[in-house]
Amino acid sequence: MPPLRRKGDLPVKTCTVCARPFAWRKRWSRVWDTIETCSDRCREEARRRRRASGRGE
Repeated sequence: MPPLRRKGDLPVKTCTVCARPFAWRKRWSRVWDTIETCSDRCREEARRRRRASGRGE
C-alpha cells in the first residue's frame, strides 16, 4: 500500500478568477496542468469575462 499524503503536501494553485488557493484533487490528476479555476462558479465567471471581452466593446 502506498504511503498516505497529507493535504498540506499536495500541490496548490491560485484560481485565476477569485485568486484563492486550491489544492490538487485526484479527479484532476490527468488535467492538473490545464486547470485554472477552483470551482464551477469561477469557471462560468471566466467564460462570461471571455465572452464580454470578445464582443468588441
